[in-house]
Amino acid sequence: MTARILVCGGAGYIGAHMVRRLQLDGHDVVVLDNLSTGHRAAVQGAGLVEADLLDAPELARVFDAHRFDCVMHFSARSLVGESMARPYEYYRANVTGTLNLLEAMQRAGVQRFIFSSTAAVFGTPRAPVIDETHPTAPINPYGATKLMVERVLADAATAHGLRSVSLRYFNAAGASPQGGIGESHVPETHLVPLAIAAALDTGRRLQVFGTDYDTPDGTCIRDYVHVDDLADAHVRAMDLTAREPGAHAFNLGNGAGFSVREVIASVGRVSGREVPFEEAPRRAGDPPVLVASSTRARDVLGWTPQYRDLDAIVRTAWDWHRAPAY
Repeated sequence: MTARILVCGGAGYIGAHMVRRLQLDGHDVVVLDNLSTGHRAAVQGAGLVEADLLDAPELARVFDAHRFDCVMHFSARSLVGESMARPYEYYRANVTGTLNLLEAMQRAGVQRFIFSSTAAVFGTPRAPVIDETHPTAPINPYGATKLMVERVLADAATAHGLRSVSLRYFNAAGASPQGGIGESHVPETHLVPLAIAAALDTGRRLQVFGTDYDTPDGTCIRDYVHVDDLADAHVRAMDLTAREPGAHAFNLGNGAGFSVREVIASVGRVSGREVPFEEAPRRAGDPPVLVASSTRARDVLGWTPQYRDLDAIVRTAWDWHRAPAY
């Protein structure tokens, strides 16, 4: 059934891929984005409202102008290091902004909400594979703001009947194989695009933070999930809110881990180029292994990642970065 969906942060990396998937499924999409980190060119074929979640009067006008069936929320400040230095800004943007959005939804009678959460809610992992029963103990303001919103959603389900799903990403990667949208951050902090940039630019070297971890090759192991697989999980989460009340949370990952050296090797294979890199000291708070168990997402949402091969994920990213559209 066709729905009208508000995608907050739809000009960003994951949000733009979400908008494309919703449009392909025949939904009517409106994007709300302040364009602080998103890209106008990434909004293709959807209506764009340039607004900030901290502007409550503007949010009210948006909900007065449209009748939405569901809201998907990707808008957030998301740099861990920056959150340590600027916690007030992160709580204001990520918590206050979300509260403004939820209150606007309540006034408009919108009862379905999909929230972009993060693996950072778990803090330092106590197990190499993390499922939803793992304790939540964030070690930075970014993770703390996301966990705080998850708590708000649980309370909103009880108090107001809000139906929500929080999706905790591990490491989003790749780009749409149809082209036109991809990953473009300033500054860039993600391994796959940084490795590709090193392969493309002979003057740029990738930094590998720590080579003495207790892993097979000494570098950190992470779980990479393709951005289109994340979009598919959001569609399934939206369907869940149509049939199930309450606040739900799911971990989203590929179910397998790849080391930094394995990612570098993959970029080298896909690009046919050397990836120059240099070793650097460990970063504080980087666990040796961080891999998601997506068993609950499989069992409840029926979600299975289609991109399981690292080279296949990297290839879509490589195709984007060779000729980025923005």
